[in-house]
Parts: sequence; structure tokens; C-alpha cells
Amino acid sequence: MLFRRGKYKDAREYLERAYEQFPDAEVAAHLGEVMWKMGDEEAARELLQEAYRRDPADPTLRETIRRLMDEGPATRS
Repeated sequence: MLFRRGKYKDAREYLERAYEQFPDAEVAAHLGEVMWKMGDEEAARELLQEAYRRDPADPTLRETIRRLMDEGPATRS
């Protein structure tokens, strides 16, 4: 919900806490997308690659990676 409202900083903090407690592929996908939207593509790539190595079949992770790679770098305002 925070992400959809454009509150990326709050969403990132929430998802980072969630990922520390439950480091699964779907949480990583959401956190990686927030990082990407915030312009932190390098950190997002590292996180997504790590999650993909652990769970390459996760559909949410695969779709997020595909979409972000198609989208290209985030535009910074």
C-alpha cells in the first residue's frame, strides 16, 4: 500500500524489516522494486540476484526481474 501511494522511503523501511525476518523471494521482489523505483538499481540488482539464486522458480520474483529489466533505469527527479 505504501508503494502504491508513492511512499517509497516508508515502503523500503517496512520491507527491509520484513526481509530481515522473512527473507523469501516474494519479499525480495517487492523490496527490489522499491529500491529500483528509488533509483538504487545496483542494490536492487544485488538483492534480486541473491533471491534468484535461492529460489529461481518463484513467479513473483521472476516477473519483477523481467519487468524491471524491460523498464530500464529509474528516472530520478
